[in-house]
Amino acid sequence: MPPKKVPPLRGQTKSASPELDLIRTLADILNETGLSEIELEQKGSRVRVSRTVTAAATVQQHAPVHHAPAPSQALSAPVAKVPDTDHAGTVKSPMVGTIYMASAPGNPNFIEIGSQVKQGQTLLIIEAMKTMNQIPSPVSGKVIRIHVDNGDPVEYGAALVTIE
Repeated sequence: MPPKKVPPLRGQTKSASPELDLIRTLADILNETGLSEIELEQKGSRVRVSRTVTAAATVQQHAPVHHAPAPSQALSAPVAKVPDTDHAGTVKSPMVGTIYMASAPGNPNFIEIGSQVKQGQTLLIIEAMKTMNQIPSPVSGKVIRIHVDNGDPVEYGAALVTIE
């Protein structure tokens, strides 16, 4: 696919360099797709463009290998006035990746339903591009619902946890 034509910066009549055009093109792709990071390796050169995701902090760990437990059958659905995804305390995914509920295999989960959490406390980890991103609680409160299971793939903006 040929590179997209990128308009020059204000005050410039033409592009400063092909490298700058490439960076602008990658930044446009980030904006168009909602991704938080993109990397291109071509002819021995590597360019990585990312935008800051305020809800994520990077953790230097190897990816834990977890298998999601079989889903249990619910006998009755919880009754709520507002769907959990619209609840003010719903924490949404800041990126695309894989969910990990614990820091390593065999370790206890960061949270359970009914857990009391403090603002900034790690709720879960999302692995994105082999980087472990801790997802902190934006508020203090009680975990009333966990929308994801260990090992689940997650999309940008998907509901992760609801805190009340």
